[in-house]
Amino acid sequence: MDQEQILSRITAMVEDEKKLRDSLAAGEIDVPTEHERLGALERELDQCWDLLRQRRAKSEFGEDPDEAAVRPVAEVEGYQS
Repeated sequence: MDQEQILSRITAMVEDEKKLRDSLAAGEIDVPTEHERLGALERELDQCWDLLRQRRAKSEFGEDPDEAAVRPVAEVEGYQS
């Protein structure tokens, strides 16, 4: 995925997150369903943001950004701020 594709995917996931919250507020889904789906979205969002940071760092240091790869959820979720 190139940078524009990643940003488009992030935008779509943020919209999906809003729809989930709206569905919960409208009583269309229950809390456990919302939590499960939000958790999956958040994990995928973290992976997308990580991939975007990798691509930008590779570009900044003269490397090929296409060599950046999606890292496993366990790795991305384990980062410390």
